[in-house]
Amino acid sequence: MAVLKYEEIAESLRARIAAGEFTPGATIPSGRDLAEQWDVSRATAIKAVDVLRNDGVVVAKQGTGFVVTETPVARPAGARRAGSARVLGGMPFLRIGEPDWAEPSSRVAVALGISPGVQALRRIRVLQLPDGSPHSCVEAWFPPEIAEASPRLADTAPIAEGTTRYVRRQTGRFPAEGVDITTVRLATDVEAGRLGVPAATPVAVLLHSAHDQEGRPLVCEEGVTPSSLFEQVDTYAM
Repeated sequence: MAVLKYEEIAESLRARIAAGEFTPGATIPSGRDLAEQWDVSRATAIKAVDVLRNDGVVVAKQGTGFVVTETPVARPAGARRAGSARVLGGMPFLRIGEPDWAEPSSRVAVALGISPGVQALRRIRVLQLPDGSPHSCVEAWFPPEIAEASPRLADTAPIAEGTTRYVRRQTGRFPAEGVDITTVRLATDVEAGRLGVPAATPVAVLLHSAHDQEGRPLVCEEGVTPSSLFEQVDTYAM
């Protein structure tokens, strides 16, 4: 699928930020400057900046413009309902290691529709509370056909347009149905280390899977949150 001009501008800004041209706290070019540099309308330039803002890469600062954030922002696993903004309920996060190919657990493999022993692409992040302490850790798993068609998923840097938009642009596939399953168990040693809690701490585990318009799995995320920090609120008509 063709890259739209505003997406191209956003990707260029993302690359410049990743390269250190704009460090945390630095101001990125204004909409007017971007419009002149790229020979586009100001509306297109502003739309490009909105991509970065929605990704949590930049924030508006009164009297200055848009500045690069100290840390990226992401949502916990699940709760990706149609029409919700990508940063709705977003939290700062740290990327753990580099994306890698690994064999997922049997639960994740079933959710991804892959056979035992087949590897998938894994991206790991730890979401943070305002004081910087861990809130939850999330492992995102992508099936081979999605990962191979979307090579930037293997990059450590955040994807400016978001993984959903990027995968759709690469494959033409997009989320049409989400399934969230919440269970409780004890944290593994690895999870306890990521979360900074004692071994075998009770945790809530949210297994989120997204399926495309033909019911094929796109991604599976396993979010692990200490029981003391987990809260689920459902509002419904009666």
